[in-house]
Amino acid sequence: MTARWLIAVGLVLVVLGAALHFAPWLFSWFGRLPGDFRIETERTRVFIPVTSMLLVSLLLSLAIYLLRR
Repeated sequence: MTARWLIAVGLVLVVLGAALHFAPWLFSWFGRLPGDFRIETERTRVFIPVTSMLLVSLLLSLAIYLLRR
């Protein structure tokens, strides 16, 4: 069971990586959601992706829930 799960995760990562490489406009919204904080000064840039990470956490939790059923 563990090997199948790892293979499935690996395939999802490969597909996601290919999508990001060959079609970056599909994910151009990621990191620019309301609630993603970007603070820029003359010397410093700080980016805190609160909303984006909440979305990632929700999607991963849903995927794990569905895989365990």
